[in-house]
Amino acid sequence: PATRDLVAASLKGQDFLSAEQCQPNQALDYGGLAVLNDAWLRFHLGDLFQDIGSVRQRGLIKAVILSRLLFPCAKLSLAQKAQGTWLAQACGLDAEESFDEDDIYYAMDQLNGRWVGMEKQLYQGAFPQAVRLVLYDLTSVYFEGKGPEHLARYGHSRDHRGDRPQIILAVATDTEGLPLHVSVLRGNRNDTQTLQGLLHTLRRRFGIAEATFVFDGGMSSRINLEAMDQAHLGYVTRLSASTLQSLAAELGLEKQLELGDRQRLLEVTHKGKRYVIAGGPWRQQRDQERRQCRIGKAETQLQRIAARKRKKVDVQKLASQVGRMLQRLKAHKYFIYRVEANGQLRWERKADLIAQEAQQDGWYLLHTNEPVERCSGAQVLSHYKGLLDVEEAFCELKSYLEVRPVHHRRPDRVVNHVRLCFLAYWLSARLGSDWRAKGVSEEVPRVLRHLQTIRLGRLQMGEHVHSTLMTQIPKKLNEQLQKLELTRLFAAPPKL
Repeated sequence: PATRDLVAASLKGQDFLSAEQCQPNQALDYGGLAVLNDAWLRFHLGDLFQDIGSVRQRGLIKAVILSRLLFPCAKLSLAQKAQGTWLAQACGLDAEESFDEDDIYYAMDQLNGRWVGMEKQLYQGAFPQAVRLVLYDLTSVYFEGKGPEHLARYGHSRDHRGDRPQIILAVATDTEGLPLHVSVLRGNRNDTQTLQGLLHTLRRRFGIAEATFVFDGGMSSRINLEAMDQAHLGYVTRLSASTLQSLAAELGLEKQLELGDRQRLLEVTHKGKRYVIAGGPWRQQRDQERRQCRIGKAETQLQRIAARKRKKVDVQKLASQVGRMLQRLKAHKYFIYRVEANGQLRWERKADLIAQEAQQDGWYLLHTNEPVERCSGAQVLSHYKGLLDVEEAFCELKSYLEVRPVHHRRPDRVVNHVRLCFLAYWLSARLGSDWRAKGVSEEVPRVLRHLQTIRLGRLQMGEHVHSTLMTQIPKKLNEQLQKLELTRLFAAPPKL
C-alpha cells in the first residue's frame, strides 16, 4: 500500500527525496534574544538612541547591551560569540554583520555628550510618579593594566584587588532594584565624599525634591547627615558596631541586648536622634563564625611567627610585623601581644572584649531622621533590607554583566562601557520586576540563557531551502514561557 501511494502521488506531480537529502540549514540560538528584543520594544529603549549615530551604529550599541545578558565578553570577542545566534537580526543588522571591534568603539563614542538626556528619558518613562525612596550604594571595578588617566586610582577594593587601579561606581535604585542613575568616580574617592554629589545630581536631573535615601555606614559621616537635614531629605543608614557598643553603654542596654529576642526591634531616642536596633539569629551565627575564624587564623599566624628561628632579633621590627598581620586579618582588637627582649613573642586574647562583643552578636544599629509618624521602626528595617537586596544586585551587575575587569584606556570609553552595562542591568531589573509579579524569582540572565536553547533554522531539501522552522520547545521551558506569558513570541518563527 505504501508503494502504491507513492506511485499515485508521483503521477500527480509530487516530488520525493531520500532522508539523507533533508538537512537543517542556518540554525541559530534564538529564545533568549527573542525575549530581550520584545522587552526592548515594550520598554521603548530604542527611543533613547533614535538621534544617535547611524542605523548600524544604533544596532551595534543594542547588540552590545543584549550580549551583556546572554554572553558577556570583550568587544573583540563579540563577533565570535554572536556566531550561530539571532543577535544580528534582533538588532536590525545584516545577517553577515562582522561586529568589528573598532566599529563598536566608534558606535559607543556616539554616547558622548548625550547621556544626561538619555538618563532623564529613561527615568521619566520608568517612573511617571516621583520616586520617594532611593537606595544608594557603591562598588569598585578594577582595571587590567594602568587604566585611563584621571579615573584609575588605587583605593579600597571591594573586589579584593588592591593591587589593581580601579574606578568607583555609584548607583541609585528604587526599592525594586530598578536603577535610576550611575556615576563613575575616581578609584581613590572616599565613600563619604560621594553622597552630596549624588543628592545634587538627583535633584537637578530628575527633580527629586522629597525622598528618603537609604545608604550604608561608609557614607554616614556627620557632614553628609547634616547636609541631608538641611535639604529636608529623609535618610536611613547603618552605623558601626563601635557606635552600637557606645550607645548601649550610655543607655545601659548591654543586658537587654544580651538576653533580648533578636527577632524583635528596639527603638531608642538619644540626644534628639532616633535609632532602631535590629538583629536576627542567622546574623548572630554569622557574627560568631566570623569572629572565631578571624581569631583562629590570627593565632595560627602568631604561632608560626613565634616558632620561626632568628639569628638576630629586632624587637621593634618583629612587633610591627605582628601588628600588620593582625590588622590584615582584622583581628588586631582581639589580642594583646608583646615581644620580649630575647625575641620571644607573647600574646593573649582580650577575653573581656570578646565576651562583650559576643553579647551583641546579631544586632546592628540603624539611624534615621524620619519621624515615627511617617516611618515606623519596621519600615526603617524594611528600607535597609531593600539596600541589602541592591548589594546583591551589584553582584549581578559585576558578574552576569561582566563590568569587570575593564580593558579600555580612554576615560570616555570606560564611562560609556559602564553606561552600556547600566542599560543592560536596567533591562534585567525591569524584566525581573515583571517576572516576580508573575511568580518567577529566578535570575533573569539564567532564565534567558535557558531560553536561548530554543533555536531557529531552515530545512534544506535537495537544492531547495524551505521556510524557517523552530526547534520543539521542551515541556519544562514551555511551562515557564506560559507562566511568564511569553508563548506569543514562539507561536510562529520569524523569517531568516
